This record gives sequence, C-alpha cells and structure tokens, in this order.
Amino acid sequence: MNSEKVETLWVHLHWLTVLAQQGSYTAAAQRLGVSKAAMSQRITELERAAGVPLVQRTTRSVRLTEAGQQLVDGMREPFERIAQSFSSVRDLAELPAGRVRVTAPVAFARQQLVPRIAEFLRAHPQVRLELELSDRLSSLATEGFDLAIRHTATPPDTHVAWALCATRSVLVASRAYLRRRGTPTAPQDLAQHDCLHYPRGQDTPAWHFQPTDSRRKGGTQRTTVPVSGPFSANNSEALRDAAIAGLGIALVPDFSAQSALQAGKLVEVLDDWESVGGFSPHIYAIRPYASHVPRAVAAFVAWLRGALAEGFPTRT
Repeated sequence: MNSEKVETLWVHLHWLTVLAQQGSYTAAAQRLGVSKAAMSQRITELERAAGVPLVQRTTRSVRLTEAGQQLVDGMREPFERIAQSFSSVRDLAELPAGRVRVTAPVAFARQQLVPRIAEFLRAHPQVRLELELSDRLSSLATEGFDLAIRHTATPPDTHVAWALCATRSVLVASRAYLRRRGTPTAPQDLAQHDCLHYPRGQDTPAWHFQPTDSRRKGGTQRTTVPVSGPFSANNSEALRDAAIAGLGIALVPDFSAQSALQAGKLVEVLDDWESVGGFSPHIYAIRPYASHVPRAVAAFVAWLRGALAEGFPTRT
C-alpha cells in the first residue's frame, strides 16, 4: 500500500480504534455521531485496503482479528498524542475551563484555601473546582487528581512541584492559660506545662527548638524537650481550638494559628525560638509529570502562587 493510499485512510483507522473501544458497531457509531451503515462501510473499505480481515462480526458484538488488534495497538498512542496536541492548541485560544480536581490537607484547606476560592472562581467562571479535604497522601495519577497541595519539606521528585509559600510552626496559648500556669521563658519550661501535641508514633512526644537567629549566626544550638498534656490530635485545627479553650500550649503551623493570633484569642509563646522537625516549612502545589498541563490547572496554580505569596503573617 503506497503512502498516498494510507493518507486517505486516517479517518478509517480512527473509526477502527473507536470500534475496538466500544465493542459494537452501534455503540461506536453513537460515539462518533454517525450512522451504523457509515461505520460498517468505513471498516469494510479499510479491510479491503489492508487485504486482510480486521473484524470478526457476530450478531451482538464485534471482535478484532489478530491483524485488527495489531493495527489498533499501533494506532492507540499516536491518536492519544494527536488528541493531546489538539487540546494543547485549543487551550491557547480559550479561557480556562473544565473541572480541576484538587486534594489538600484538611486544616490548611478549611482555614486558608476555602475562604479564598470565591476570588478564583469569580475570575474564572468556566472552571469547576472539585476539592477533596484529606490528610491522606493520595496517589494523584491513580485517583485522578489534577493537583495536590502538600505541606512538606521535600516534594516527590516523581512529580512537578511549585513552591507556594513558606510556613513556620508556632507555640500558642490562651491568655487565660498563661495567667493560670505562667508564661514559659525557655523551652525547658515546657516540661512543666500542659502541651497539646500532634502524635507522631513516638513513645515519648518531644519538641525540638533552636534560637530564631541561630541560622543567621551560623549556630547549631538545639534543645529537645519531652512534652505531655491532656490532649493530642492529628489535626492542627483541633489543637488550635484546644489551645483557645485554655487546655494548654499547642505547637501548630502558622496557617492554623493566624486568625486566632490576629484576633487576640491566642498569643505566641517563646517567639525567640523556632521549632525544628515539627511541621514542614513549605507549602507546595504538586502534579504528575505531563507534557501538557490543562489551561484550567495552570490558571489555578498561578492564582495559588499569587494568593499565598506572602505566607501567613501572625501579627496585624
């Protein structure tokens, strides 16, 4: 078969791949928006040009011959690339549109992401955002997420990662608790306080600190303090609320404590010390490697980077 003849059969080849996917002439014709008779005619023409049967017909379904299956297997990847390429080109001329599936940590999403989302959706009315709040590390590719927001020190090297902002861990307590129990002036004092901690599978929970200016001065002074208290939780929002209720001193990310600190419901404790090895110091947007990023996903990432650029200042 010469190249000129093959070039006249591109549509026929595509219809064969659709027939293989759908399993019947009727379903394939409906998928393509053509008549069943037109579908049958194109496949017959393709078989005549190929010189071998490509489809075995039964009363209810069709099955590819060995030659037909070989042809479909060879065409699957090129047609997928064509579809992806066309989608990429179409994105250049269109406004961001379509569904964006995002997974994000519960506390971060509730406190920092959801209150801002209306701004993004008003600016991009053709985008539909589907948000899953979960602290479970989902498999993006397996579970069909376009994007994950992760609170992590090192994003996986198997994914593309955009740094959104820095974050820090803060010690917080209510004024009522500090009046009752006193204000610690050094990390070692925490051993005498009720400490509300995030359980991490340790037999004896401990917090680690270094002076805030130690990195600037090149020092490595660190202090480790075993802690205990009446309450622990694997959610920083719960720890924050327990601290507001006066149960003790909590170590939480700044994005969880921000609103309560600004409102005066909590005050920061030992602010000349910084937590080491507690919560991760960065927020990232992560997606699997792909040659084409949908325009809606790219728009959402760009908006996130702008919306979160300043981090989470805890003082008004």
